[in-house]
Amino acid sequence: MDETHRGRITKDGIRIYEDADFAGMHAAGQVAAQILDEVGPLVVPGATTEEIDAFIERRVTELGTTSATIGYKGYKHASCISTNHVVCHGIPGAKIPGHKDDTLLDGDIINIDVTVIKDGWFGDTSRMYFVGQPKKFAERLVQVTHDCLMYGIEQVKPGNTFDDIARVIQEHAHKNRMSVVRDFCGHGLGRVFHAPPNVLHYVPHRRPGDAAPVLEEGMFFTIEPMINLGRPETKVLGDDWTAITKDKKLSAQFEHSIGVTATGCEIFTLSPGNIYFPTY
Repeated sequence: MDETHRGRITKDGIRIYEDADFAGMHAAGQVAAQILDEVGPLVVPGATTEEIDAFIERRVTELGTTSATIGYKGYKHASCISTNHVVCHGIPGAKIPGHKDDTLLDGDIINIDVTVIKDGWFGDTSRMYFVGQPKKFAERLVQVTHDCLMYGIEQVKPGNTFDDIARVIQEHAHKNRMSVVRDFCGHGLGRVFHAPPNVLHYVPHRRPGDAAPVLEEGMFFTIEPMINLGRPETKVLGDDWTAITKDKKLSAQFEHSIGVTATGCEIFTLSPGNIYFPTY
């Protein structure tokens, strides 16, 4: 059997992986998470996103893995680094919107997103970091965003639906007077980078009979809510990668890769150092 395509496909196009596949996803996820642990001390005022990405690229290789993003649709870097009102897909080395170059400044908040391939399995995760001393409202945004992710993960168990995940994320964000980005979402993964389903972080309007897919044991996917202090609308800059908030208010994101088990889920990308989010 082709190792890339083993496992059945649901009526919604979602691949169901086998018990033995969890070990491969855990190994890949732990490498990605270890790199995010290690990069924390580099996130300081005066550091550049290019320097941080160079460290990540070196560690990806040293840890016996391959970057999933280098060469992906022409992308040239081992990470995405998204600063302040950049929602996602910030390009290392490029001028940070609102800054004079790619140098991090005291008070910035950044998201670093890393995906590695280990033995054919994809480990995908992102985390927020503080550059120096964050503003109180920025710190609160990061806290709420992490809570949104973890509340979403608590809904992952067989029999629940993807709308159950979205609902708790949306409710927590709105309760805190924040908004959920709708233009980007989580995704299936495994032996491919992106696959069905699209994992929304808000509850979409559904026509009668158009039900959300039901979670089943063996599904692998990411949950990666992007939460904004202002409105949810985004726009992509001229580089065709960098997405920013239209109102230029702060955005934050956390991402874990998840596997559905018989009784709940396994998080493949937990921090080996048990770091909640670095406050370097």
